Amino acid sequence: MVVTRIAPSPTGDPHVGTAYQALFNYIFARQQGGKFIVRIEDTDRTRYNPDSERRILEMLEWLGLSPDESPTKGGPNGPYVQSQRLPIYQAHAQRLLDSGAAYRAFETPAELEAARKEAEKAGASYRGYNRRYRDYPSAESEARAAAGEPFVIRLKAPLEGSVVVQDLLRGPVEFDHSQLDDKVILKADGYPTYHLAAMVDDHLMGVTHVIRAEEWLTSTPFHILILRAFGWDEPVWCHTPLLRNPDRSKLSKRKMDTSVDSYRAQGILPEALLNYLGTMGWSMPDEREIFSLQDMLEHFDLSRISLGGPVFGLDKLRWMNGKYIREVLSLDDLAERIKPFVEKAGYAYPSETYLKQVIEALRARFETLQEFVEKSVYFFREDYPTSEKALAKLKEGAVFLPELRGLLSSLPDFLPETTEAALKQFVEAKGVKAGAVMQPLRAAITGSLETPGMFDLLMLLGKERVLERLERAQSQVAP
Repeated sequence: MVVTRIAPSPTGDPHVGTAYQALFNYIFARQQGGKFIVRIEDTDRTRYNPDSERRILEMLEWLGLSPDESPTKGGPNGPYVQSQRLPIYQAHAQRLLDSGAAYRAFETPAELEAARKEAEKAGASYRGYNRRYRDYPSAESEARAAAGEPFVIRLKAPLEGSVVVQDLLRGPVEFDHSQLDDKVILKADGYPTYHLAAMVDDHLMGVTHVIRAEEWLTSTPFHILILRAFGWDEPVWCHTPLLRNPDRSKLSKRKMDTSVDSYRAQGILPEALLNYLGTMGWSMPDEREIFSLQDMLEHFDLSRISLGGPVFGLDKLRWMNGKYIREVLSLDDLAERIKPFVEKAGYAYPSETYLKQVIEALRARFETLQEFVEKSVYFFREDYPTSEKALAKLKEGAVFLPELRGLLSSLPDFLPETTEAALKQFVEAKGVKAGAVMQPLRAAITGSLETPGMFDLLMLLGKERVLERLERAQSQVAP
Protein backbone atom coordinates (compact mmCIF):
# COMPACT_ATOMS: atom_id res chain seq x y z
CA MET A 1 0.00 0.00 0.00
CA VAL A 2 1.18 3.50 -0.84
CA VAL A 3 1.70 5.61 2.30
CA THR A 4 2.65 9.29 2.21
CA ARG A 5 3.16 11.79 4.98
CA ILE A 6 3.83 15.37 5.87
CA ALA A 7 5.66 16.24 9.05
CA PRO A 8 5.36 19.97 9.79
CA SER A 9 7.17 21.64 12.66
CA PRO A 10 4.91 23.67 14.97
CA THR A 11 6.98 26.82 15.20
CA GLY A 12 4.66 29.56 13.93
CA ASP A 13 1.79 30.32 11.58
CA PRO A 14 0.60 27.45 9.36
CA HIS A 15 2.80 27.94 6.30
CA VAL A 16 1.54 27.87 2.72
CA GLY A 17 4.49 25.60 1.96
CA THR A 18 3.03 23.01 4.33
CA ALA A 19 -0.28 23.21 2.48
CA TYR A 20 1.59 22.83 -0.82
CA GLN A 21 3.34 19.65 0.31
CA ALA A 22 0.17 18.33 1.93
CA LEU A 23 -1.72 18.72 -1.34
CA PHE A 24 0.69 16.60 -3.38
CA ASN A 25 1.00 13.96 -0.64
CA TYR A 26 -2.77 13.79 -0.17
CA ILE A 27 -3.53 13.58 -3.88
CA PHE A 28 -0.96 10.87 -4.58
CA ALA A 29 -2.08 8.73 -1.64
CA ARG A 30 -5.75 9.04 -2.60
CA GLN A 31 -5.01 8.23 -6.25
CA GLN A 32 -3.24 5.03 -5.24
CA GLY A 33 -5.83 3.96 -2.71
CA GLY A 34 -3.26 4.47 0.04
CA LYS A 35 -2.90 6.40 3.28
CA PHE A 36 -1.95 9.98 4.04
CA ILE A 37 -0.35 10.54 7.45
CA VAL A 38 0.27 13.77 9.34
CA ARG A 39 2.71 13.78 12.21
CA ILE A 40 4.10 16.69 14.19
CA GLU A 41 7.87 17.11 14.35
CA ASP A 42 8.34 19.08 17.54
CA THR A 43 11.83 18.01 18.59
CA ASP A 44 13.19 21.55 18.27
CA ARG A 45 12.01 22.54 21.73
CA THR A 46 13.50 26.05 21.53
CA ARG A 47 11.07 27.00 18.74
CA TYR A 48 8.08 24.83 19.68
CA ASN A 49 4.72 26.60 19.78
CA PRO A 50 1.82 24.48 21.09
CA ASP A 51 -0.78 26.74 19.49
CA SER A 52 0.91 26.27 16.13
CA GLU A 53 0.33 22.51 16.28
CA ARG A 54 -3.42 22.98 16.67
CA ARG A 55 -3.57 25.54 13.87
CA ILE A 56 -1.65 23.33 11.42
CA LEU A 57 -4.12 20.50 11.96
CA GLU A 58 -7.07 22.91 11.64
CA MET A 59 -5.61 24.27 8.40
CA LEU A 60 -5.56 20.82 6.82
CA GLU A 61 -9.20 20.20 7.74
CA TRP A 62 -10.17 23.65 6.39
CA LEU A 63 -8.44 22.84 3.11
CA GLY A 64 -10.17 19.48 2.87
CA LEU A 65 -6.90 17.52 3.10
CA SER A 66 -8.02 15.30 5.92
CA PRO A 67 -5.37 12.72 6.91
CA ASP A 68 -6.01 9.06 7.61
CA GLU A 69 -3.72 9.13 10.64
CA SER A 70 -2.74 12.16 12.72
CA PRO A 71 -2.56 13.43 16.32
CA THR A 72 -6.30 14.15 16.23
CA LYS A 73 -7.41 11.18 14.11
CA GLY A 74 -5.20 8.65 15.88
CA GLY A 75 -4.23 5.42 14.16
CA PRO A 76 -2.24 2.20 14.59
CA ASN A 77 1.16 3.93 14.44
CA GLY A 78 0.76 6.56 17.13
CA PRO A 79 1.64 8.64 18.88
CA TYR A 80 1.92 11.09 15.99
CA VAL A 81 3.79 13.79 17.90
CA GLN A 82 7.53 13.21 18.07
CA SER A 83 8.01 14.51 21.60
CA GLN A 84 5.73 11.68 22.72
CA ARG A 85 7.97 9.09 21.01
CA LEU A 86 11.30 9.78 22.74
CA PRO A 87 11.83 6.21 24.07
CA ILE A 88 11.45 4.91 20.50
CA TYR A 89 14.17 7.19 19.16
CA GLN A 90 16.48 6.61 22.11
CA ALA A 91 16.19 2.85 21.66
CA HIS A 92 16.99 3.15 17.96
CA ALA A 93 19.96 5.42 18.66
CA GLN A 94 21.24 2.78 21.06
CA ARG A 95 20.92 0.18 18.31
CA LEU A 96 23.18 2.28 16.10
CA LEU A 97 25.67 2.67 18.94
CA ASP A 98 25.68 -1.07 19.55
CA SER A 99 26.24 -1.82 15.86
CA GLY A 100 29.07 0.69 15.54
CA ALA A 101 27.15 2.84 13.07
CA ALA A 102 27.10 5.74 15.56
CA TYR A 103 29.18 7.04 18.44
CA ARG A 104 29.00 9.34 21.43
CA ALA A 105 30.66 12.75 21.24
CA PHE A 106 31.38 14.67 24.43
CA GLU A 107 32.45 18.13 23.26
CA THR A 108 30.88 21.15 24.88
CA PRO A 109 29.44 23.89 22.65
CA ALA A 110 32.47 26.03 23.53
CA GLU A 111 34.86 23.30 22.41
CA LEU A 112 33.00 22.88 19.12
CA GLU A 113 33.19 26.61 18.47
CA ALA A 114 36.90 26.68 19.28
CA ALA A 115 37.54 23.79 16.88
CA ARG A 116 35.64 25.59 14.14
CA LYS A 117 37.64 28.78 14.59
CA GLU A 118 40.93 26.86 14.69
CA ALA A 119 40.09 25.12 11.42
CA GLU A 120 39.16 28.44 9.80
CA LYS A 121 42.39 30.00 10.99
CA ALA A 122 44.40 27.15 9.52
CA GLY A 123 42.45 27.30 6.28
CA ALA A 124 41.41 23.68 6.71
CA SER A 125 38.17 22.15 5.47
CA TYR A 126 35.70 21.92 8.33
CA ARG A 127 32.32 20.36 7.71
CA GLY A 128 30.65 21.01 11.04
CA TYR A 129 32.64 18.53 13.10
CA ASN A 130 36.25 17.30 13.37
CA ARG A 131 35.26 13.67 14.26
CA ARG A 132 37.32 13.82 17.45
CA TYR A 133 35.36 11.02 19.12
CA ARG A 134 34.71 8.87 16.05
CA ASP A 135 37.22 6.19 17.08
CA TYR A 136 37.10 6.78 20.83
CA PRO A 137 37.44 3.56 22.84
CA SER A 138 33.96 2.19 23.56
CA ALA A 139 34.79 1.32 27.18
CA GLU A 140 35.80 4.90 27.93
CA SER A 141 32.74 6.21 26.11
CA GLU A 142 30.50 3.95 28.19
CA ALA A 143 32.20 5.01 31.41
CA ARG A 144 31.85 8.72 30.73
CA ALA A 145 28.20 8.30 29.79
CA ALA A 146 27.53 6.22 32.90
CA ALA A 147 29.12 8.94 35.03
CA GLY A 148 26.52 11.38 33.75
CA GLU A 149 28.70 13.39 31.39
CA PRO A 150 26.63 15.07 28.67
CA PHE A 151 27.03 13.75 25.13
CA VAL A 152 25.38 13.66 21.75
CA ILE A 153 25.18 10.66 19.43
CA ARG A 154 26.55 11.11 15.92
CA LEU A 155 26.09 9.02 12.80
CA LYS A 156 29.34 7.54 11.53
CA ALA A 157 29.31 8.58 7.87
CA PRO A 158 31.57 6.63 5.47
CA LEU A 159 34.81 8.42 4.60
CA GLU A 160 35.13 7.06 1.07
CA GLY A 161 32.86 6.33 -1.84
CA SER A 162 29.52 7.95 -2.54
CA VAL A 163 25.81 7.58 -2.06
CA VAL A 164 23.25 7.99 -4.83
CA VAL A 165 19.78 9.42 -4.25
CA GLN A 166 17.34 8.03 -6.80
CA ASP A 167 14.94 10.94 -7.05
CA LEU A 168 11.67 10.47 -8.90
CA LEU A 169 11.88 13.90 -10.55
CA ARG A 170 15.64 14.35 -10.92
CA GLY A 171 16.91 10.84 -11.53
CA PRO A 172 20.11 9.74 -9.78
CA VAL A 173 21.85 12.43 -7.71
CA GLU A 174 25.28 11.42 -6.39
CA PHE A 175 26.86 12.72 -3.17
CA ASP A 176 30.49 12.03 -2.35
CA HIS A 177 30.98 10.72 1.18
CA SER A 178 33.93 13.08 1.64
CA GLN A 179 31.43 15.94 1.53
CA LEU A 180 29.36 14.56 4.43
CA ASP A 181 29.95 15.14 8.13
CA ASP A 182 28.98 13.00 11.10
CA LYS A 183 25.52 14.37 11.84
CA VAL A 184 24.09 14.51 15.35
CA ILE A 185 21.18 12.09 15.52
CA LEU A 186 20.43 12.33 19.26
CA LYS A 187 20.97 15.55 21.19
CA ALA A 188 22.29 15.91 24.73
CA ASP A 189 18.76 16.54 26.01
CA GLY A 190 17.63 13.13 24.76
CA TYR A 191 15.68 14.50 21.83
CA PRO A 192 16.43 13.21 18.35
CA THR A 193 17.34 15.44 15.45
CA TYR A 194 15.12 15.47 12.41
CA HIS A 195 17.38 13.01 10.59
CA LEU A 196 16.93 10.13 13.01
CA ALA A 197 13.32 10.84 14.01
CA ALA A 198 12.05 11.21 10.46
CA MET A 199 13.62 7.97 9.24
CA VAL A 200 12.54 5.95 12.28
CA ASP A 201 8.99 7.27 11.98
CA ASP A 202 8.86 6.73 8.22
CA HIS A 203 9.92 3.11 8.66
CA LEU A 204 7.63 2.33 11.59
CA MET A 205 4.67 4.06 9.93
CA GLY A 206 5.21 2.23 6.63
CA VAL A 207 5.86 5.33 4.52
CA THR A 208 6.52 4.28 0.93
CA HIS A 209 6.90 7.67 -0.76
CA VAL A 210 8.68 10.66 0.76
CA ILE A 211 7.35 13.66 -1.16
CA ARG A 212 8.92 16.80 0.27
CA ALA A 213 10.57 20.10 -0.66
CA GLU A 214 13.83 20.10 -2.59
CA GLU A 215 15.64 21.78 0.30
CA TRP A 216 15.75 18.31 1.89
CA LEU A 217 17.56 16.77 -1.06
CA THR A 218 20.99 17.48 0.43
CA SER A 219 19.92 15.77 3.68
CA THR A 220 18.78 12.65 1.88
CA PRO A 221 22.28 11.04 1.77
CA PHE A 222 22.27 11.06 5.59
CA HIS A 223 18.78 9.61 5.63
CA ILE A 224 19.85 6.82 3.28
CA LEU A 225 22.85 6.07 5.51
CA ILE A 226 20.56 5.85 8.55
CA LEU A 227 18.19 3.51 6.73
CA ARG A 228 21.07 1.30 5.62
CA ALA A 229 22.51 1.23 9.13
CA PHE A 230 19.22 -0.29 10.32
CA GLY A 231 18.94 -2.58 7.30
CA TRP A 232 15.71 -0.89 6.15
CA ASP A 233 14.52 -0.34 2.60
CA GLU A 234 14.47 3.16 1.14
CA PRO A 235 11.18 4.82 0.25
CA VAL A 236 10.66 6.46 -3.13
CA TRP A 237 12.25 9.91 -2.92
CA CYS A 238 10.50 12.81 -4.61
CA HIS A 239 11.77 16.33 -3.95
CA THR A 240 9.37 18.96 -5.25
CA PRO A 241 10.43 22.47 -6.31
CA LEU A 242 10.39 25.18 -3.68
CA LEU A 243 7.79 27.91 -3.81
CA ARG A 244 9.42 31.20 -4.71
CA ASN A 245 8.88 34.88 -3.98
CA PRO A 246 8.30 37.08 -7.05
CA ASP A 247 12.04 37.91 -6.95
CA ARG A 248 12.72 34.14 -7.29
CA SER A 249 14.12 33.80 -3.76
CA LYS A 250 12.77 31.07 -1.49
CA LEU A 251 9.28 31.90 -0.27
CA SER A 252 9.61 33.40 3.19
CA LYS A 253 7.53 35.46 5.59
CA ARG A 254 10.18 38.20 5.51
CA LYS A 255 9.16 39.05 1.94
CA MET A 256 5.68 37.60 1.59
CA ASP A 257 2.59 36.77 3.57
CA THR A 258 3.02 32.99 3.95
CA SER A 259 0.39 32.35 6.63
CA VAL A 260 -2.60 30.26 5.60
CA ASP A 261 -4.43 31.66 8.62
CA SER A 262 -3.89 35.13 7.17
CA TYR A 263 -5.31 34.11 3.79
CA ARG A 264 -8.28 32.55 5.54
CA ALA A 265 -8.89 35.76 7.51
CA GLN A 266 -8.75 37.74 4.27
CA GLY A 267 -11.45 35.58 2.77
CA ILE A 268 -9.42 33.43 0.43
CA LEU A 269 -11.46 30.31 -0.30
CA PRO A 270 -9.89 26.93 0.48
CA GLU A 271 -10.78 25.66 -3.00
CA ALA A 272 -9.05 28.62 -4.63
CA LEU A 273 -5.93 28.25 -2.49
CA LEU A 274 -5.69 24.54 -3.30
CA ASN A 275 -6.30 25.26 -6.98
CA TYR A 276 -3.53 27.85 -7.00
CA LEU A 277 -1.11 25.57 -5.16
CA GLY A 278 -1.97 22.85 -7.66
CA THR A 279 -0.63 25.07 -10.44
CA MET A 280 2.70 25.43 -8.65
CA GLY A 281 4.97 23.16 -10.64
CA TRP A 282 2.15 21.16 -12.23
CA SER A 283 -0.59 21.71 -14.78
CA MET A 284 -3.71 19.97 -15.99
CA PRO A 285 -3.29 17.98 -19.23
CA ASP A 286 -5.63 20.42 -21.00
CA GLU A 287 -3.80 23.42 -19.45
CA ARG A 288 -6.91 24.89 -17.81
CA GLU A 289 -6.17 27.01 -14.74
CA ILE A 290 -9.37 26.51 -12.78
CA PHE A 291 -9.76 22.97 -11.47
CA SER A 292 -11.01 21.23 -8.35
CA LEU A 293 -9.44 18.77 -5.94
CA GLN A 294 -11.47 16.06 -7.69
CA ASP A 295 -10.02 17.15 -11.03
CA MET A 296 -6.54 16.74 -9.58
CA LEU A 297 -7.41 13.29 -8.27
CA GLU A 298 -8.40 12.29 -11.77
CA HIS A 299 -5.48 13.81 -13.67
CA PHE A 300 -2.52 14.34 -11.33
CA ASP A 301 0.74 12.65 -12.32
CA LEU A 302 3.56 12.97 -9.80
CA SER A 303 6.23 12.47 -12.45
CA ARG A 304 4.90 15.51 -14.38
CA ILE A 305 5.86 18.01 -11.70
CA SER A 306 8.10 20.65 -13.26
CA LEU A 307 11.40 21.44 -11.57
CA GLY A 308 11.29 25.16 -12.35
CA GLY A 309 10.83 27.27 -9.21
CA PRO A 310 7.13 28.16 -9.12
CA VAL A 311 6.43 31.78 -8.14
CA PHE A 312 3.77 32.25 -5.49
CA GLY A 313 2.13 35.62 -6.10
CA LEU A 314 -0.64 37.15 -4.03
CA ASP A 315 -2.09 39.01 -7.01
CA LYS A 316 -2.58 35.76 -8.91
CA LEU A 317 -4.07 34.08 -5.84
CA ARG A 318 -6.56 36.94 -5.43
CA TRP A 319 -7.41 36.76 -9.14
CA MET A 320 -8.11 33.05 -8.86
CA ASN A 321 -10.17 33.58 -5.72
CA GLY A 322 -12.22 36.14 -7.63
CA LYS A 323 -12.83 33.60 -10.37
CA TYR A 324 -14.26 31.20 -7.78
CA ILE A 325 -16.44 33.97 -6.34
CA ARG A 326 -17.82 34.97 -9.72
CA GLU A 327 -17.92 31.73 -11.66
CA VAL A 328 -17.73 28.65 -9.44
CA LEU A 329 -19.69 29.20 -6.22
CA SER A 330 -23.47 29.37 -6.26
CA LEU A 331 -25.01 32.49 -4.77
CA ASP A 332 -26.36 30.49 -1.83
CA ASP A 333 -22.93 28.98 -1.13
CA LEU A 334 -21.20 32.34 -1.46
CA ALA A 335 -23.68 33.93 0.95
CA GLU A 336 -22.98 31.25 3.56
CA ARG A 337 -19.24 31.86 3.24
CA ILE A 338 -19.67 35.63 3.54
CA LYS A 339 -21.99 35.57 6.58
CA PRO A 340 -19.22 35.11 9.19
CA PHE A 341 -17.31 38.06 7.72
CA VAL A 342 -20.42 40.25 7.73
CA GLU A 343 -21.25 39.26 11.28
CA LYS A 344 -17.69 39.89 12.46
CA ALA A 345 -17.93 43.39 10.96
CA GLY A 346 -21.09 43.98 12.97
CA TYR A 347 -23.30 44.44 9.91
CA ALA A 348 -27.02 43.83 10.31
CA TYR A 349 -29.31 43.02 7.40
CA PRO A 350 -33.09 42.70 7.23
CA SER A 351 -33.24 39.34 5.46
CA GLU A 352 -31.29 36.59 3.71
CA THR A 353 -32.76 37.85 0.46
CA TYR A 354 -31.33 41.32 0.99
CA LEU A 355 -27.87 39.95 1.77
CA LYS A 356 -27.90 37.86 -1.40
CA GLN A 357 -29.07 40.82 -3.46
CA VAL A 358 -26.17 42.91 -2.19
CA ILE A 359 -23.70 40.08 -2.86
CA GLU A 360 -25.01 39.66 -6.39
CA ALA A 361 -24.82 43.40 -7.02
CA LEU A 362 -21.17 43.51 -5.91
CA ARG A 363 -20.08 40.10 -7.14
CA ALA A 364 -17.96 41.41 -9.98
CA ARG A 365 -16.23 43.92 -7.71
CA PHE A 366 -14.54 41.87 -4.98
CA GLU A 367 -11.88 39.16 -5.00
CA THR A 368 -11.91 38.15 -1.33
CA LEU A 369 -14.68 37.81 1.23
CA GLN A 370 -13.12 40.52 3.38
CA GLU A 371 -13.05 42.83 0.38
CA PHE A 372 -16.82 42.38 0.12
CA VAL A 373 -17.13 43.63 3.71
CA GLU A 374 -14.99 46.66 2.91
CA LYS A 375 -16.85 47.54 -0.29
CA SER A 376 -20.36 46.93 0.97
CA VAL A 377 -20.38 49.03 4.15
CA TYR A 378 -22.91 51.57 2.77
CA PHE A 379 -25.45 48.77 2.25
CA PHE A 380 -25.45 47.95 5.96
CA ARG A 381 -24.52 51.09 7.91
CA GLU A 382 -25.16 54.80 7.90
CA ASP A 383 -21.71 55.72 9.23
CA TYR A 384 -19.97 54.72 6.02
CA PRO A 385 -16.84 56.67 5.03
CA THR A 386 -16.70 59.10 2.11
CA SER A 387 -13.64 58.91 -0.10
CA GLU A 388 -11.80 62.05 -1.16
CA LYS A 389 -12.75 61.51 -4.79
CA ALA A 390 -16.39 61.02 -3.85
CA LEU A 391 -16.37 64.17 -1.72
CA ALA A 392 -14.92 66.16 -4.63
CA LYS A 393 -17.69 64.94 -6.93
CA LEU A 394 -20.24 65.70 -4.26
CA LYS A 395 -19.06 69.28 -4.10
CA GLU A 396 -19.02 69.61 -7.88
CA GLY A 397 -22.63 68.50 -8.13
CA ALA A 398 -23.95 70.04 -4.92
CA VAL A 399 -26.22 72.28 -6.93
CA PHE A 400 -28.21 69.25 -8.15
CA LEU A 401 -28.77 67.61 -4.76
CA PRO A 402 -31.93 69.48 -3.62
CA GLU A 403 -33.68 68.91 -6.94
CA LEU A 404 -32.59 65.26 -7.08
CA ARG A 405 -34.01 64.70 -3.63
CA GLY A 406 -37.29 66.32 -4.65
CA LEU A 407 -37.45 64.27 -7.84
CA LEU A 408 -36.75 60.93 -6.14
CA SER A 409 -39.20 61.66 -3.31
CA SER A 410 -41.96 62.15 -5.87
CA LEU A 411 -41.51 58.76 -7.56
CA PRO A 412 -44.21 56.13 -6.95
CA ASP A 413 -41.59 53.36 -6.53
CA PHE A 414 -37.86 52.73 -6.78
CA LEU A 415 -37.94 50.03 -9.44
CA PRO A 416 -34.98 50.36 -11.87
CA GLU A 417 -37.20 51.24 -14.82
CA THR A 418 -38.85 54.03 -12.81
CA THR A 419 -35.65 55.64 -11.50
CA GLU A 420 -33.85 55.23 -14.83
CA ALA A 421 -36.56 57.09 -16.77
CA ALA A 422 -36.78 59.87 -14.19
CA LEU A 423 -33.03 60.46 -13.94
CA LYS A 424 -32.49 60.39 -17.70
CA GLN A 425 -35.19 63.01 -18.09
CA PHE A 426 -33.55 65.10 -15.36
CA VAL A 427 -30.14 64.93 -17.10
CA GLU A 428 -31.65 65.95 -20.45
CA ALA A 429 -33.49 68.85 -18.86
CA LYS A 430 -30.26 70.13 -17.31
CA GLY A 431 -28.37 69.80 -20.58
CA VAL A 432 -25.36 68.13 -18.95
CA LYS A 433 -23.59 64.81 -19.31
CA ALA A 434 -25.00 61.94 -17.26
CA GLY A 435 -21.87 61.75 -15.08
CA ALA A 436 -22.36 65.30 -13.88
CA VAL A 437 -25.55 64.16 -12.17
CA MET A 438 -24.98 60.47 -11.50
CA GLN A 439 -21.56 60.79 -9.87
CA PRO A 440 -22.61 63.34 -7.21
CA LEU A 441 -25.74 61.26 -6.56
CA ARG A 442 -23.61 58.11 -6.23
CA ALA A 443 -21.23 59.88 -3.87
CA ALA A 444 -24.09 61.21 -1.77
CA ILE A 445 -25.77 57.86 -1.16
CA THR A 446 -22.68 55.59 -0.87
CA GLY A 447 -19.60 57.71 -0.10
CA SER A 448 -17.91 56.03 -3.06
CA LEU A 449 -17.63 56.29 -6.83
CA GLU A 450 -17.10 52.55 -7.26
CA THR A 451 -20.50 50.95 -6.86
CA PRO A 452 -22.98 48.76 -8.71
CA GLY A 453 -25.18 50.33 -11.37
CA MET A 454 -27.15 53.35 -10.18
CA PHE A 455 -30.65 51.98 -10.73
CA ASP A 456 -30.02 48.66 -8.97
CA LEU A 457 -28.28 50.61 -6.23
CA LEU A 458 -31.30 52.86 -5.65
CA MET A 459 -33.65 49.90 -5.52
CA LEU A 460 -31.48 48.03 -3.01
CA LEU A 461 -31.01 51.00 -0.70
CA GLY A 462 -34.67 51.94 -0.87
CA LYS A 463 -36.44 55.25 -0.98
CA GLU A 464 -36.27 56.12 2.69
CA ARG A 465 -32.53 55.60 3.05
CA VAL A 466 -31.72 57.36 -0.21
CA LEU A 467 -33.72 60.47 0.74
CA GLU A 468 -32.15 60.59 4.21
CA ARG A 469 -28.66 60.30 2.73
CA LEU A 470 -29.32 63.01 0.17
CA GLU A 471 -30.46 65.34 2.93
CA ARG A 472 -27.34 64.53 4.94
CA ALA A 473 -25.12 65.06 1.90
CA GLN A 474 -26.64 68.48 1.30
CA SER A 475 -25.69 69.62 4.77
CA GLN A 476 -22.22 68.09 4.30
CA VAL A 477 -21.44 70.31 1.29
CA ALA A 478 -23.50 73.36 2.24
CA PRO A 479 -21.47 76.60 2.16
